[in-house]
Amino acid sequence: MKYQIPEILKNGGGAIVNNASIFGLVGSPNVSIYCASKHGVIGLTKAVALEQATAGIRINSVCPGVIQTDMINRGLAQMDDSKAKAQMAAMAKAHPIGRFGQPEEIANAVVWLCSDAASFITGHSLTIDGGYTVQ
Repeated sequence: MKYQIPEILKNGGGAIVNNASIFGLVGSPNVSIYCASKHGVIGLTKAVALEQATAGIRINSVCPGVIQTDMINRGLAQMDDSKAKAQMAAMAKAHPIGRFGQPEEIANAVVWLCSDAASFITGHSLTIDGGYTVQ
């Protein structure tokens, strides 16, 4: 944002969407540094949204659950097949919707947050997690 905001101001305003995580909203064992960093993204989003609100820059974040990405696939590939299948099933089950999210689902939310349809939204962290955090 340090470099984005001056450029956006030159163009008269705009929108920024930061990438946080469900672990910016809740804790999780064995990933404390990741949780802390994502909590920081959410706090930074809120603070800078307040700082830039009158300048015409809206700043929000998205908080995805487990998304079927290369990062997930690489992690699963390091396990033997039976353990990987069990891990996939456990991660899917952790989301009440019963599956991983898809990258396109996060992208669609980011596009919406950047659009005029979301013109009155700033400082918000949009949870996109298949129900994980409402349990």
